[in-house]
Amino acid sequence: MQLDLNLLTALDALLEEGSVAGAAARLHVTAPAMSRSLGRIRKVTGDQILVRTGRHMVPTTRALAMRAQVHVLVQQAHHLLSTQQELELPDLRRVFTVRWHDALADACGTDLIAAVHRQAPGVQVRLSAEPGTDTPELRRGEVDLDSASARPTLPDIRHRLIGRDRLVVAVRPGHPLTEGPVSVERYSAADHVTVSRRGRLRDPIDDALTTLGHERRVVAAAPTAALAMRLALDIGLAVCLPDAVTRAARDRMGLITLPLPVPMPATPLYLLWHQRHDDDPAHTWLRNLATETVQTLFRPTTG
Repeated sequence: MQLDLNLLTALDALLEEGSVAGAAARLHVTAPAMSRSLGRIRKVTGDQILVRTGRHMVPTTRALAMRAQVHVLVQQAHHLLSTQQELELPDLRRVFTVRWHDALADACGTDLIAAVHRQAPGVQVRLSAEPGTDTPELRRGEVDLDSASARPTLPDIRHRLIGRDRLVVAVRPGHPLTEGPVSVERYSAADHVTVSRRGRLRDPIDDALTTLGHERRVVAAAPTAALAMRLALDIGLAVCLPDAVTRAARDRMGLITLPLPVPMPATPLYLLWHQRHDDDPAHTWLRNLATETVQTLFRPTTG
């Protein structure tokens, strides 16, 4: 019997995703093409592999038994075939999707795209808005490089710590908080805006204030750091922000930076990617370039 080794890659995707549509999206093929691959796999193995239960598909007993072995075989095959490849950046043609939260994209997006275009002019970069902390898009191949403030919990999601950012307070010139030392009492008495994509009017700073016996007045929640800083500038609200990531934007807007009088841990910044890219030379180049670009934010400032 002549076997098509491409079926192993399709089988691996089908078993990990549990659906034809999910496997098709992961491998960047059409759903009908993946459905045909599933049909061929069923014929070769003599097993249904995935069976429908209500609105979902579940793996058969044999599929469950072979899932781990199939995944290992596919990873070994990719590694074997890619080790001798040399990356020629001037000839590289690829589209990468980078999902960073708005403040990080504002701080580093221009430098990253400029560096990519300078080194590999045939590469296109999609900067995507960050919808949340879930990582299914990484597993499906819809996002190539992600950012997060927490380490991933899924074993197939890789991570790299870029730096740790301290929180600071930003206010407009002439704000009452600029007129003397920022005590917990004076900070709590100000009007505040939180940064929350979900519109939350309370964040960990409020919990820390509560333990100290204080409560601040939050009058608005902004979905992005950019809008929160605009509210701080236009109507005099105080906003708490990560220092390194928002420094350039604060300086452009002329905001005053003050110390946060509440003890808070530094916020880590991680880059995330799926393990399928571990041995991908082009992806390795991209994540190393992104690392270098972002780490410039955390270098000590002079002057």
